[in-house]
Amino acid sequence: MARNQAGAQQQAPQAAPSEKGKPLMLVLVGLVALLLSAAGLTYALLSNNERASETSAPKDTAKLPALYEPLEPAFTVNFNHGGRQRYMQVSVVLMGRDPLALAAAAEHSPLIRNQLVMLFSSADFDQLSSAEGKEKLREQATLAVQSLMEQELGMPTIESVLFTNLVLQ
Repeated sequence: MARNQAGAQQQAPQAAPSEKGKPLMLVLVGLVALLLSAAGLTYALLSNNERASETSAPKDTAKLPALYEPLEPAFTVNFNHGGRQRYMQVSVVLMGRDPLALAAAAEHSPLIRNQLVMLFSSADFDQLSSAEGKEKLREQATLAVQSLMEQELGMPTIESVLFTNLVLQ
């Protein structure tokens, strides 16, 4: 029995320090858990704000579907080429993405038509015989309409001028 009591006394002091360290260990684990949860919460809030800004930004910069506004009737201009009378007929469509801006541009269709008639009639007939010449004329028409809309409305409104039909005779 003495041996049991001596063994119990020796075991008791050893058990006591491990019990004293147990609450300290629990406090440390609790602090680590608290820090990890705070870091996770911070990350979630920051990434949520980034996602919100990413989803709102594309709405502003995303391209709207293309809208087309034909300029009727087709343009017919004449050229004097080598002493011979030549004609060009062009069907033009304006392409834009903002319906309100395109409607505002349609209100200025007489100005647009005048600008395009002047441009088409000053074109060189020989250059229009090639695909590159026709594309150059289309680009010039786009720039002319955009600058006109910039003057009248304060923004270009028209993304492109398209030729849906072009006949040289």
